[in-house]
Amino acid sequence: MTHTLTLLADDLAFGEAPRWHNGALYLSDMHANRVLRYSESTGWEVVAEHDGPVSGLGWLPDGDMLVVSMHDRRILRHRNGVFEVHADLSGIATWHANDMIVAPDGTAYVGNFGFDIDTHPISPCTASIARVTADGTVSTAAAGLWFPNGMVIQPDGATMIVAESGTRVLTELTIAADGALVDPRLWARLPDDALPDGICLDAAGCVWAASPTSREVLCLRRDGEVVDRIATEQEAIACVFGGEDRRTLFILTADSRTPAIARDVRTARVYAVRMDVAGAGLP
Repeated sequence: MTHTLTLLADDLAFGEAPRWHNGALYLSDMHANRVLRYSESTGWEVVAEHDGPVSGLGWLPDGDMLVVSMHDRRILRHRNGVFEVHADLSGIATWHANDMIVAPDGTAYVGNFGFDIDTHPISPCTASIARVTADGTVSTAAAGLWFPNGMVIQPDGATMIVAESGTRVLTELTIAADGALVDPRLWARLPDDALPDGICLDAAGCVWAASPTSREVLCLRRDGEVVDRIATEQEAIACVFGGEDRRTLFILTADSRTPAIARDVRTARVYAVRMDVAGAGLP
């Protein structure tokens, strides 16, 4: 299909974890240590600033925003304009905490790198997804995943799809009654040149996966068939559906994933693309 990309911003350090919430687009400008909000009426504004890199975003039932603080492996709660610690993930996250999805009841699921990807030679290992209840109680939801990254909760509320960036696959898990993630199975395998980072879901049951290595966002069916592609000039980092009719796909891209370079050049972009099929599930 032919898609028209509308540029919304081109001066971010590194955009991650886009979320549509209360009529606006939120995202983490990861390496600028801040959370941004965008709407057509107000434009871009800084919602919160931190003293370190931030990633996953979500909201508790009472409206407080949750933000992943990557290096100290914590979830922060943004209340009355200031941050407080909601949960400490250091007992589960074996390297930088990363993306997060928050269920309607306030349960947060947070992935992590698993290992120091910048150390050479790299010594890879699997990672766990942390489960954090609305009151901040931390436990392990699932283990043995290769760099669990973007996540979606399907419309049934009973299943989750996780992007395993370390193995180029999308893995489906059942959300048990106690919130644990069980029965992992292959949902789809990406093409050899692609790598799944941030993901979202559409109403046709397809996953849209941002692939930094192949500079595109791919639309995949459960069997791994690629049914659509949106090419990007920069590396594609994350995507999410939003807009009043949830038919706008927001795509975050960047020239570099290296923190120092990203902070220096500040050329990361945000695009909007109108789609025929609306988004579904969470986020």
